Amino acid sequence: MERLDKFLCGAGAGTRSQVKLLLKAGRVTVDGAVEKDGSRKVDPAAVEIALDGQTLGGMRRAVVMLNKPAGFITATEDDSQATVMELLPPQWKHLDLKPVGRLDKDTEGLLLFTNDGELLHRLITPKKEVRKVYYARHEGWAGEEDVRAFAQGLTLGDGTRCLPARLEPLGPGESLVTVCEGKYHQVRRMLASRGMPVTYLERRQEGALTLGNLPRGQARELTGGEIQALEAGEDAGGGENDW
Repeated sequence: MERLDKFLCGAGAGTRSQVKLLLKAGRVTVDGAVEKDGSRKVDPAAVEIALDGQTLGGMRRAVVMLNKPAGFITATEDDSQATVMELLPPQWKHLDLKPVGRLDKDTEGLLLFTNDGELLHRLITPKKEVRKVYYARHEGWAGEEDVRAFAQGLTLGDGTRCLPARLEPLGPGESLVTVCEGKYHQVRRMLASRGMPVTYLERRQEGALTLGNLPRGQARELTGGEIQALEAGEDAGGGENDW
């Protein structure tokens, strides 16, 4: 249970002063009835909260982007380790958000969450070729042979076959890696297979989404336009694979 005005602020209805005015004007309803008392305790998972007729509470669809720090595992719960769920603001707990794919414990950067199962599947299936861009610091220096090997599709030491990927050397010990699948520790294993063990890894982009100026450890809900771009498969890097 939480205060209605606090929930409204967390749901993006406005600042505390703006929410107070919305309530006073009778623009907020709880289960269809106008509610002007911001101190009322509500359970957003059990009631429908609406602003000007648009539902804010209950199981509304939500897509959230987190700038993940190192030290958290990508899981909804764990008895012994801190999970990425602990980084999400408490006002989103009722939304039943789940991570889209995974970042390993030591990898930082862009991680999406949603309660939309169809969108989650679209983003994680390799058939949809949603590009994910990683910045890596590693031992050694990537060369042209490494670039060609990534473009042809690597076969790892255990026989795992990787789809064609893009390797962009940035200088000694630095590269960008773009993949459209999410096998276990894939980027780390791909670079290691070419003699370049990774010392730092950050996901910077997924589809058309980038971290922007979102601080490390913070999360925000995507805008309607950003969600539409994800659904449409828009990609800042273009359409068909060109590596």
